[in-house]
Amino acid sequence: MTRELVSFVEKSDDSLFSINNLPYGVFYTDKSSPRIGTAIGSYVLDLALLEKEKLIVTHHEQPLFNQSSLNYFASLGPDCWSDVRRRVQTLLSVDNDELQGNHALLQRALIPLCDVQMALPFKIEGYTDFYAALHHASNVGKLFRSHENALLPNWRYLPVAYNGRASTVFPSGTDIMRPKGQIKLSPDAPPVYQPCRKLDFELELGVFIGGGNPDGRPISVHNARSHLFGCVLLNDWSARDIQAFEYQPLGPFLSKSFATSISTWVVPFDALSLVMKNLPEQNPRPVEYLYDSPRQLPDIKLLVEIQPAGSNIRTIVCETSSTELYWSLEQMIAHHTVNNCILKTGDLLGTGTISGPVKESWGSLLEITLDGKEPITLDDGNKRSFLLDGDKVIITGYWEYGSHKLGFGSLESTVLPAS
Repeated sequence: MTRELVSFVEKSDDSLFSINNLPYGVFYTDKSSPRIGTAIGSYVLDLALLEKEKLIVTHHEQPLFNQSSLNYFASLGPDCWSDVRRRVQTLLSVDNDELQGNHALLQRALIPLCDVQMALPFKIEGYTDFYAALHHASNVGKLFRSHENALLPNWRYLPVAYNGRASTVFPSGTDIMRPKGQIKLSPDAPPVYQPCRKLDFELELGVFIGGGNPDGRPISVHNARSHLFGCVLLNDWSARDIQAFEYQPLGPFLSKSFATSISTWVVPFDALSLVMKNLPEQNPRPVEYLYDSPRQLPDIKLLVEIQPAGSNIRTIVCETSSTELYWSLEQMIAHHTVNNCILKTGDLLGTGTISGPVKESWGSLLEITLDGKEPITLDDGNKRSFLLDGDKVIITGYWEYGSHKLGFGSLESTVLPAS
């Protein structure tokens, strides 16, 4: 394992945002416009200011960090990403005096996290959501088909996906309004138009593309990692009762398109590459453009909590791991582009709901409550089949690096009543 680095920033080495993490985000204050920074301990490091003051020197047409999104920086490719990361780590190192010794600049460059607001990290033009976790796909199949036919015939041969709505991807902290749609209350009656009664979360990882394939050439599974800029936590909100009536034959539409939430700090793949875990061989072996060995995923622990309105008690309803995904991130990219589809910098890919083998690791209430048939009891005594108005959903993710835990921060959203 690479040696853990140590920073001079107070208490940052024991933080989720240590010098060994350094996620990127777009922040602003009441007195300043959006720009790019990195999280270190309980601070944002203003990278736009460091670039302006020549502590980060780049040779590109535009400034990298005085931008309202990460798109330009992410378009420059993995060599640039790694160079910048190493330079920022050097500036924050306890052994380096360039920033540490410049007290006037340091005071301006380190801004308390509590004093900033966060924006969406990318201008997102495309959003695709996969269905890549074996246990989730099996659980859903058992609920709505049978144990014998839990997986559809194509599932083990390709990463199933659908195209979502980039226009309704929201940053953490944005409240989500309960959607309305056509719902079948009885098999023999026509549908009624009303607010969703089965509002659900879906625990996922989101992947941002850096440097796509503008010429439309397929991206090889062996080269796909160089197109992975970084990851966020993702909640693919789902209206299960709307979905049940609308999904045949083309899949979900209004039941998904109303909202997708993401965490605001993008963890670079350079940080996650230090905690990669080999995945089992796939059976059957995929076709050649999807075959990769060894396949790997970052080993990230993921949790979902629910906090009801008026309660200060949060209940953990799911604990799982990113390594429960059957298809790797590289395989998703290779499949997405094999037909000459163009991926652009800033495009967002969702992994699909990440569920493990036991109930405590299932990544949606649909699975946990067996489509509402077996409600769960929260730690404050409340019962839930699906989400109620006022419920806050909190998703967190962390990985262990050396003796420390590093993470994404949290993804938090509260359910609002239907309009």
